[in-house]
Amino acid sequence: MDRSTDQMRCPDERALKAATRIARRLGSSRVIDDRDVLESYAGDESHLIPVVPAAVVRAASLEDVRVSLEVAHELEVPVTPRGAGTGKSGGAIPVRGGLVLALAELGEIREIDRDDLVAVVQPGVITGRLHEAVEAEGLFYPPDPASLDTCFIGGNVAENAGGPRAFKYGVTSHYVLGAEVVTPGGRVIRTGHRSVKGVAGYDLTSLLVGSEGTLGVFTELTLRLVPRPQAVRTLLALFPDGHAAGAAVSCMVQLGLVPRVIEFLDHESVDTLRDARSVPIPPEAGAVLIVEVDGDEDGLDAQAERVADACQAQGSFEVLAAQTSIEARRIWAARRELSELIGRRRQHKLSDDIAVPRSAVATMIDAATRIGERHDVLVVSYGHAGDGNLHVNVLWDGEGPERAETALREIVEAAVAMGGTITGEHGVGAAKRHLLSIEQSGDLIALQKRLKEIFDPRGILNPGKVFPELPPSSRW
Repeated sequence: MDRSTDQMRCPDERALKAATRIARRLGSSRVIDDRDVLESYAGDESHLIPVVPAAVVRAASLEDVRVSLEVAHELEVPVTPRGAGTGKSGGAIPVRGGLVLALAELGEIREIDRDDLVAVVQPGVITGRLHEAVEAEGLFYPPDPASLDTCFIGGNVAENAGGPRAFKYGVTSHYVLGAEVVTPGGRVIRTGHRSVKGVAGYDLTSLLVGSEGTLGVFTELTLRLVPRPQAVRTLLALFPDGHAAGAAVSCMVQLGLVPRVIEFLDHESVDTLRDARSVPIPPEAGAVLIVEVDGDEDGLDAQAERVADACQAQGSFEVLAAQTSIEARRIWAARRELSELIGRRRQHKLSDDIAVPRSAVATMIDAATRIGERHDVLVVSYGHAGDGNLHVNVLWDGEGPERAETALREIVEAAVAMGGTITGEHGVGAAKRHLLSIEQSGDLIALQKRLKEIFDPRGILNPGKVFPELPPSSRW
């Protein structure tokens, strides 16, 4: 983490003054200042150092959010919006101190409309709960981040989250039709529309999606739904090495196959699952693809066979099909716990996500492995091969993360050099703000900063995130 943030923190006395004003207007039950409780709002699932806020406001309504941002703007107190705290980039860490605006109590699914194929939800709805609710109506909300059982829709929208199904269905931004947003100063704006089409004015909804809580706070979201697929088939394709698996991905794309999921696991990931006995993987497997196809029941077996043929044509020595939903869930349970299992292999772990063109996945895996060897760290890679989004884990034993941080930077530089990006779905946050200039020019970053100033002229909303540097301020 950028250590200079400690020197730029908002003085607690001013933040506590803001908390007192908010408590007077909303009620004391809305504001927390107990140190033991505050510590639970200090960090997220990134590797960054937690920062304890001066106070937490627990918002339960639009008015709670509006008043909080109005008071914070008046007193120039930083506000960090927080959902479930499952983010990997430090976006929910209050690096400038001040207030945390907790949105967990805004958790209502307000509407599921089968005629218009939309859902209207509050930001504190758990993503997995939304999945269950819409699927009970015969509908489908495709985005499926790995933390779907705990993460919130608001955080997904703020980070433009993806997930394994993004290859066929796209990422969160493809499903946000409109939003109710509160900007600093307490202004409430509505962007977008309920209709599928709409091109009036600038597309501010798309600007807000993925803005990482730096422009406004979501209080309601209108989401696009699609009909639920009738059936799903889950395949586990075993390969001797990563190059063969990567070639199979390219082969499927060239043949016009569009599975809803193509997940890649490198040899270290496969070894991790094999050692944990999560799924039975023979010792000759050096890489694995998890492939899912969905659609109408008629013809689905033929689609699965075409996928299996493409894998075998590129060197897969076995393609296993889950025979029951229980077997399929077991495969996905192993995939979703992979990050935790990998973390047990060494004393320390840095996790990151990058994205490259899908044709460069195998090359990127090799490059990451070589970089790890050069810096004497273990690199484990897996992810969404269908859209080139890889989760890279750098592990090491002993003191000092310098080797790991250097290796991670070189991996990011390699991804950008291949035509990729420094983050595919986790966001920039506080963790990667120093890497943004690897991908984006100074002019482009300056333009984005000017947009930030229009929404947030006093710089109070989630400061210390996204941009490589912020202007020094005597206030923080």
